[in-house]
Amino acid sequence: MTHLTSWLTPDFLRPLGLALLHFIWQGAALAALAALAMAITRRASVRYVIAVAMLALMVGAPIITFSVLCYRSAALPREVPSPAVDIPSVSTTASSSVLASRSPQTPADRQDAILWLVEAWFLGVLLFSLRTAGGIVLLDRLRRRNTVPADEPLLSRCLALQHRMGITRLIRYCESLELEAPAVIGWFRPVVLLPVSALTGLTEDQLQAVIAHELAHIRRFDAFVNLFQVAAESLFFYHPAVWWLNRRIRAERENCCDDSAIAVCGNPLEYARALTLLEERRVAPILAMAANRNPLAARIHRLIGAPSLNSGLRTAGLAAGLFCLSAAVLAGNAFFGIARSASAAQTTPSPNPTPSPTRSSVIVVEAPRPSPEESSSAKSLSHAHATPKPDADADPAPQSQPSPQEAPSPEKQSYIDSLKAEGLDNLTADQLISLKVQGITAQYVHEIRAEGFKPSVDDLIGMKVQGITPDYIREMKAAGLTLNVDELVGMKVQGVTPEYMQKMHDLGLKTDPDNLIGMKVQGITPEYVQEMRATGLKIDSDDLIGMKVQGITPAYVKELQDLGLKPDSDSAIGMKVQGITPDYVRAIFATGLKPDADDLIGLKVQGVTPEYVKALQSQGFKVDVDDCIGAKVQGVTPEFIEKAKSHGFKDLTLEKLIELKHAGVLD
Repeated sequence: MTHLTSWLTPDFLRPLGLALLHFIWQGAALAALAALAMAITRRASVRYVIAVAMLALMVGAPIITFSVLCYRSAALPREVPSPAVDIPSVSTTASSSVLASRSPQTPADRQDAILWLVEAWFLGVLLFSLRTAGGIVLLDRLRRRNTVPADEPLLSRCLALQHRMGITRLIRYCESLELEAPAVIGWFRPVVLLPVSALTGLTEDQLQAVIAHELAHIRRFDAFVNLFQVAAESLFFYHPAVWWLNRRIRAERENCCDDSAIAVCGNPLEYARALTLLEERRVAPILAMAANRNPLAARIHRLIGAPSLNSGLRTAGLAAGLFCLSAAVLAGNAFFGIARSASAAQTTPSPNPTPSPTRSSVIVVEAPRPSPEESSSAKSLSHAHATPKPDADADPAPQSQPSPQEAPSPEKQSYIDSLKAEGLDNLTADQLISLKVQGITAQYVHEIRAEGFKPSVDDLIGMKVQGITPDYIREMKAAGLTLNVDELVGMKVQGVTPEYMQKMHDLGLKTDPDNLIGMKVQGITPEYVQEMRATGLKIDSDDLIGMKVQGITPAYVKELQDLGLKPDSDSAIGMKVQGITPDYVRAIFATGLKPDADDLIGLKVQGVTPEYVKALQSQGFKVDVDDCIGAKVQGVTPEFIEKAKSHGFKDLTLEKLIELKHAGVLD
């Protein structure tokens, strides 16, 4: 049978096959390290550098492994047939039976498996290389077919944007009839393809942001990195970690270019709308840099600053990364055993060598027949060496029970067993890893439960993350609070301490969990409460929260009181909400009106200004607060009054003016 690898020597193929096997655990370990590093990094540019560096290590790991295996293979001593020994006769049948019993799978079988593995890998690389070649042909077709140079106005805009981004490379700008979204193709002579549909369907700001995104790809030389990714996918097509890491690289690359586009254009909302419009028009070839690459939803969430669905999974991601890293290390240990076996097989002698007296060799020689006494003695000696008999008088130790020295002591109890002792059994691997990562011990679980709680695994993790200790729980109980897990976590997150709760209780405020959390969130301190009460206001917890939300300070209340107003907590909140300032109150008082707090709120709600009141007064009207509000509501303006007087109406009152306005007589 003719093999695809028949032109390569076994000395080359064996290390290559072992290197490919080793890459299974090496790639998983590097992917786990990349996941851990990216999970604790918030900047897209840093995550991108980490991912690309890990991909380079993935490509380099098999090369280094192959080199080491080749070096060790060359350094191993070859099996040399020993000189002929004058042996009377060799029992061929016995020798064959011994060798057969020792090696159910011969070294030749193992070597054939490795050769077939390499052959399958060569075939896969060939198929994926054909895919890459097809992509290059497609790019060349896009460059040459149905493209025309951009018109002068569009070209000027693109060149200006290129200059703003500091790109000095020669770039061609063309309009394409085949693509539905802008894209960049080419490595040394890049071409920005702008689809005609995008030129007509996007606003000027949106199109500018999309072009800036494509120019960012050129400035960052992303096309070369993308080509390196495609090559890595072709070489290591069999490893899921390579495909996962490449997806992360492409996602972070788009995030980086999005940041560059926003830095140039400064309008993330318009850019997000442009991406939404382009989503319906994808997909661009894999070797092209397109603006509408997935995942679109995550990119838009990131652009507009909305919370992402994955933002709450960072702890789980770290735990999963640690788990994968541990599994990869264990798998690597197993593969080292395979590598040692395969390396040892390289020194296996040919099918019919003359055996040499080594430690592992077995030689069966038919010597001259001994006497019956010698034969009996030899058999006894051989039997004694093969299966030594135990002492018949000795009592065998029971096999089902360990000796007292082997019984596990509490100090040697495993982490899983200690958690089971506290009632946490049937835990998944992810739960165990999360508990261990957060430093949750059986002692911590025991003390939490001793305080009357029955927390779940998620509750324990949440409590530990927020730093809730048994002492904190006891202090809260001593202060008179009986809390559940959610209330404990909420109070700890907001920094509610037993001292804070005691001070608020001494001030006569409600100290239930909701009020304490609400006051702490708004930054209400005991000093703030005392200063507000010093103004004469009778306030409770709800009043304090509402006043603090609106930014009411003791100085604001004191100024209103100095002007003769006596607002309660509700009036003060209403005035602050409507934007009533002490200056506004002084200006209204200067017109002769004397409104109270509620009147001031009504005037401000209807938009009555001191200038409006003075305008009515200048027309000869003596108005009060209700007249001003009614006239403003009905749309009676100084201009309308002048228009009515120009028609000869005299001795008009506000009531008559309002009736004229309703009837539309002057329209």
